[in-house]
Amino acid sequence: MRKIRVGLLCGGRSAEHEVSLQSAKNVIDAIDRDKYEVVLIGIDRSGRWSLGDSAEFLLNAHDPKLIALNKMSEGISLAPGTMSNQLISQSTHLPTGAIDVIFPILHGPFGEDGTIQGLAKLANIPFVGAGVLGSAVAMDKDVMKRLLREAGIPTPDFVTFNRSQKEQIHFEEIRERLGMPCFIKPANLGSSIGITRAKDLTQFEAGIKEAFLHDRKILVETNIQGREIECAVLGNSNPMASALGEVLPSHEFYSYEAKYIDENGATLIIPAELPDDLTTRMRALAVETYQVLDCEGMARVDFFLRGEREVLVNEINTIPGFTKISMYPKLWEASGISYEELIDRLIQLALERFEEEQELET
Repeated sequence: MRKIRVGLLCGGRSAEHEVSLQSAKNVIDAIDRDKYEVVLIGIDRSGRWSLGDSAEFLLNAHDPKLIALNKMSEGISLAPGTMSNQLISQSTHLPTGAIDVIFPILHGPFGEDGTIQGLAKLANIPFVGAGVLGSAVAMDKDVMKRLLREAGIPTPDFVTFNRSQKEQIHFEEIRERLGMPCFIKPANLGSSIGITRAKDLTQFEAGIKEAFLHDRKILVETNIQGREIECAVLGNSNPMASALGEVLPSHEFYSYEAKYIDENGATLIIPAELPDDLTTRMRALAVETYQVLDCEGMARVDFFLRGEREVLVNEINTIPGFTKISMYPKLWEASGISYEELIDRLIQLALERFEEEQELET
């Protein structure tokens, strides 16, 4: 039986480049090699695609601070419109082989925001995860939260500004509406990059400046005093929710350092210690959030639990981390789905959706 060739996309142009490389390494180590053949495709910070055809493709693979792509690898391009899903060598302009399905492990802009998903659609190749629309709306925290509010799903209060509105950002007005401390975030980024927890005017102004370094649109969000609970969702038209997990950061908040660099940056409690009825309600709300935002394949829904019963949806991640300390695979492991089986299910979901789409009239 011919193995399914999986094009594993990693790296990317976003600030979450190294996180993506770590996630990809974990997928490579765990995937069923009897069933799948992995074609590792790296995207560097400039957007150049290259083919990982050697053991040295990921440099410093065991060090999350130094992990990097080997820039000496062969440059390639994806040729949309070809019937055989060809990857083309940039040096020889000859095909390097077909891929059957794309598995994007690209966190943040230019990977998690619908851009790669749109390219895969143009190339007529199945791909893992949410489609163009679901990826785009889930990436943009402003649009995501507006859709959640419209659906009656509670989310923390926030205000949005773009670069043309910089002069309209007034500390006193924000403090009166949202209170202090507040969180300042780029609208389109993840992994807690560019986020500031501001307690006073100096931190607020620095946070605004930092967020605008990463995006043309930013959010200022009220601080929620409560527990951080996360739920993994898996599936297409009939998604299911995992057990719940709780994050107890040892840092001031669940920062990039706590998530990906410091193995002691947070304690993950799985399953979260919650009453059965509240667990049931939060798992149902995770699925509802997933469906409202038109997600497919996979996502992780992050909650705040304020007090004993008040549940707020903080955000959703359509390509959650797959590192060895990431919550998404840990939640499914606690729910009875191993890391290897999870990868298999995600690929099969991509192929099933593709087959259904091929039956549509165009």
